[in-house]
Amino acid sequence: MSNKTIEALKGQYVYTIAFHEDEEELCRMEMRALFGVEPIHGCVRSDKNLDPSRSPFIRGKLAVDLEASDVDGIAGQAGDAVHLQGQTFKVVFMETDDRMTYEQQRSIERQVGWRIRGKAEMRRPDRLLGIACVKGSWLFGAYEKSEAVWLKHNKKPQPYSTALSTRVARAVVNIAAGDSPPDKLKLIDPCCGIGTVVIEALSMGIDIIGYDHNPLALKGARVNLAHFEMPDVVARADMRTLDPAGDSGGYDAAIIDLPYNLCSVLSAGERLDMLLSARRLAKRVLIVTTETIDDTIMEAGLHIVDRCTVRKGSFSRQIIACKS
Repeated sequence: MSNKTIEALKGQYVYTIAFHEDEEELCRMEMRALFGVEPIHGCVRSDKNLDPSRSPFIRGKLAVDLEASDVDGIAGQAGDAVHLQGQTFKVVFMETDDRMTYEQQRSIERQVGWRIRGKAEMRRPDRLLGIACVKGSWLFGAYEKSEAVWLKHNKKPQPYSTALSTRVARAVVNIAAGDSPPDKLKLIDPCCGIGTVVIEALSMGIDIIGYDHNPLALKGARVNLAHFEMPDVVARADMRTLDPAGDSGGYDAAIIDLPYNLCSVLSAGERLDMLLSARRLAKRVLIVTTETIDDTIMEAGLHIVDRCTVRKGSFSRQIIACKS
């Protein structure tokens, strides 16, 4: 492959995707928010360079350097193009929907690895190299594995039975944030509860502040934040009293998980007031609800731009992305 062709592939990435069937709609909505497309054949190919650990549905990222119509072609190109300069390496097969057996995957890794001049190291290689088959094309380049950061956040000292799971919370943050760089965002969670959404946002480097009118929930949120050595970014307030003009001119997005358990029954008027407040706080509003509230959303002056349903057994939540 010529240098010109290699350069033409620079800036292209393949992200392999995996999800449970109950979270398929959420995964697809998150991919639309992050990449502007849905996964096809178990992956997303994009020119957007994201940390693969940002999404609970991304398994790994390939920075594409080489492309060929078959494995032999990729192996030959890799032998010419990869210069390790004394570093060890490992070739990783990235599994997409082009299903191959375990033996076939390992055979392909060996076929490519044998052509690379250098020392292979299976346990702790200096460099990870990936190979993937996407729509009949074979792609090769640097590989980065996703780290399941959100799993560590399951072990909260102050859990709550009806709180979002860390996977759903992380996806919700990504949908609210969209494809903006994490360090350029300012989010608000005005019903933060024990801080599940706040913790996921902070772990991605996103500036977020949380509020809740329940002092017991805030106490739990502070304990959880301290447990993960995160800053105390929560305060007590009724979201209907918050003034965006008094806090740097508002937020890029608001995430509002509407109360729904027996101890937090909302009247229609209270729900409308909360949505009106969310609209004042941010131009983008992401709503999590167990009820169908489309009429109230419209009454609040919000326009639905995307949505999905997340199920867990017989229980379901709607995730609704809105703009004012």
